[in-house]
Amino acid sequence: MKLIKFQKVKDGKYLKNYELTYLNNAGKEKCFEIVSHGELHSPEELGRRSSGVSIVATCGEKLLLLKEFRMGVNREVYNFCAGMIKDGETIEECIARELMEETGLKIKKIRKILPPAFPAVTLSDILNQVAFVEVEGTPNSEGASANEQITAQFYDRQAVAELLKEGAAFSSRAQVIFYFFTEGKLP
Repeated sequence: MKLIKFQKVKDGKYLKNYELTYLNNAGKEKCFEIVSHGELHSPEELGRRSSGVSIVATCGEKLLLLKEFRMGVNREVYNFCAGMIKDGETIEECIARELMEETGLKIKKIRKILPPAFPAVTLSDILNQVAFVEVEGTPNSEGASANEQITAQFYDRQAVAELLKEGAAFSSRAQVIFYFFTEGKLP
């Protein structure tokens, strides 16, 4: 596989669209479309900058789940609290801000922040980090913007297991983490 052309085709408010033209293993040209949060100037910049965080938050023996309307699938989905890192913001500052904005909760302790990983490798060069935190407070969704529909709630292992068993709609990352929570295997 050899990249032979790199071109931005659309400049959206939150996502930039790019076309990557490759020579495939048979020597034929193949055009591949991706999106990125950042402005890319060369192929060397693809997948180099972490732009967001997913927050796995616990309070005692309970896990924070967000039930949020996601326009891309036109339905409510169970997910993590998450968001984009603002320019000049540290990952820790982003975690605290997103928790407060989406749930009203405060960080008690950051247990672990995983290295950046690709959440949608077939669609994007976006890198995301997963943070495991202990939080305090009572969740609310009053801080959510007019463009977000979020209900934040703590669930015990049995309630999360029931959601998984019923086939509730989850983001794939959240589903895996929520499964490990039901097995008592979170950091």
